[in-house]
Amino acid sequence: MRTWQVERRKRTRHLIELGGLIVKAGVVDLVGDERATILGALLWIADKLKGDQGKRARALWAAKGKQAFETDPAMHVRTDR
Repeated sequence: MRTWQVERRKRTRHLIELGGLIVKAGVVDLVGDERATILGALLWIADKLKGDQGKRARALWAAKGKQAFETDPAMHVRTDR
């Protein structure tokens, strides 16, 4: 397999995993698959991270995410990244 094919497959897998997190968090069900709403929420998160409370928000969200991964065995953490 060519290098560009391997890299493309890695990128595709990565994007699928990120989308899976949005589904696992229940966001898709809560907003009825409204992609503009999901994108708006993600943009809000990005703005929050850029702000003066970004480090605090990141720490809080990371702790909440780690707890969710530990609580739900279906939400496993990839360790190869």
